[in-house]
Amino acid sequence: MTTALITGSTAGIGAAFARRLAAQGHNLVLVARDTKRLGEQATELHDRHGIEAEVLAADLSTEEGIASVELRLGDRTHPVDLLVNNAGFGNKGRYLEVSMADELTMLKVHIEAVLRLTSAATGSMRSRGRGGVINVASVAAFVPRGTYGASKAWVVQFTQGAARDLSGSGVRLMALCPGFVRTEFHQRAGMGTDNIPGWMWLDADKLVAAALADLARGRTVSIPDPRYKALMGVVKLAPRGLLGGVSSRTGRKYGPQ
Repeated sequence: MTTALITGSTAGIGAAFARRLAAQGHNLVLVARDTKRLGEQATELHDRHGIEAEVLAADLSTEEGIASVELRLGDRTHPVDLLVNNAGFGNKGRYLEVSMADELTMLKVHIEAVLRLTSAATGSMRSRGRGGVINVASVAAFVPRGTYGASKAWVVQFTQGAARDLSGSGVRLMALCPGFVRTEFHQRAGMGTDNIPGWMWLDADKLVAAALADLARGRTVSIPDPRYKALMGVVKLAPRGLLGGVSSRTGRKYGPQ
């Protein structure tokens, strides 16, 4: 049985990955900050699917948290075959309305943690000649949308570049770029969602199924819904100045991801 490590596993997209992978028979390493929720999640998945679910409480906005997950990913006696870098959050407010401390915390989670954990995982995967990494980004990566969008754009560019460098090694990397997903994301950031049109919402379980299929196909970027694929096609054709104004207004109204 293979093992998957998922950060931000207790809610939203991370929890959907955990459910899907456990149902497919993968053992899991569940990573999040809340020890109680991790324990409950591990017990439920073990009892329902008969898999082994290890828990690792870690705050990826801290050096200690990142280092503890790096250490687990580097354990060659209990290797991780799939890493899902899902942990992330958004700050409410425009540039200069958010404190520098909060901006830097977001960058540590979205960029430093993703870089270090991807590197820790792929090092041992390459030596075994197999493995996969899914870095969860956002469609916000493709429009001018402040620090959040910039951090997700970095995730996409980094993942594509690393995938190219590791081509032929047996290790696959993919950036997953969802749109609005019904999770705790917006509630935690204090962002209202009442005005988001119903058609823009994605189901986390369907999103994860599409993402895993895209990884198996060898894609390096996954936009797992025809509606958002069409929207991103329009984005490529629209003037950058127009996009900046629209995305800024939309971001303040709806919030990221």
